Amino acid sequence: MSLPPYRKIDQSTWPRQDHYKYYTEKLKVNYSMTARLDVTRLRAECDRLGVHFYAAFIWCTSNVVNRLPFMKMMTDEEGNPGVWDVIHPNYTIFHKEDHTFSDCWSKYDDDFATFYKRIEADIEAAKKVRGIKAKAGQPVNFYCISCVPWLDYTGYAASTASDHVPLFPIITFGKYTEDNGKLTLPLTLTIAHAAMDGWHTSEFFREMQKELQGIELGI
Repeated sequence: MSLPPYRKIDQSTWPRQDHYKYYTEKLKVNYSMTARLDVTRLRAECDRLGVHFYAAFIWCTSNVVNRLPFMKMMTDEEGNPGVWDVIHPNYTIFHKEDHTFSDCWSKYDDDFATFYKRIEADIEAAKKVRGIKAKAGQPVNFYCISCVPWLDYTGYAASTASDHVPLFPIITFGKYTEDNGKLTLPLTLTIAHAAMDGWHTSEFFREMQKELQGIELGI
């Protein structure tokens, strides 16, 4: 089976080469940062078209993630860092019956109508599954996204116990709330310091708000 396009980084000319080496060999740390985003327009677009907010938010996030090369970093089998041409969302499905969850994935497409049909079908199928993995065949080029729809939180932290430094983004968002007609929600990015620094993280949040402010969904 052929792998999707992956471009290995030339570390001899990479400005972050020293940083990457330090945070993969000396200090294997990741960090989480939370920012509040305005989702008023996205909510209105979902209501206009009668589509689910969760799926639409995943699509918006996937658009941003796929625009930013530093959010598509992983390592090959030899441990060399590189950038995928595209990465796909791996997201969670909550089972109300027993309060467990399963994770699922859908193939990304920059056309909302195409992506929405895929993710809605995948979610419906995943509702019938119990256990961690609801859909087989998860691609190697992925990122994680999940929602805590019951809580409007102000901070979030995560850690992993592993010698391996995963570079893919882990994105979490919470319940949106209304204040003077504006809907906002908390969005958290958890990422390895080897992949991103504060500037990169700020760019992600800036691009997310830009995406949400100008979003126009089409079915």
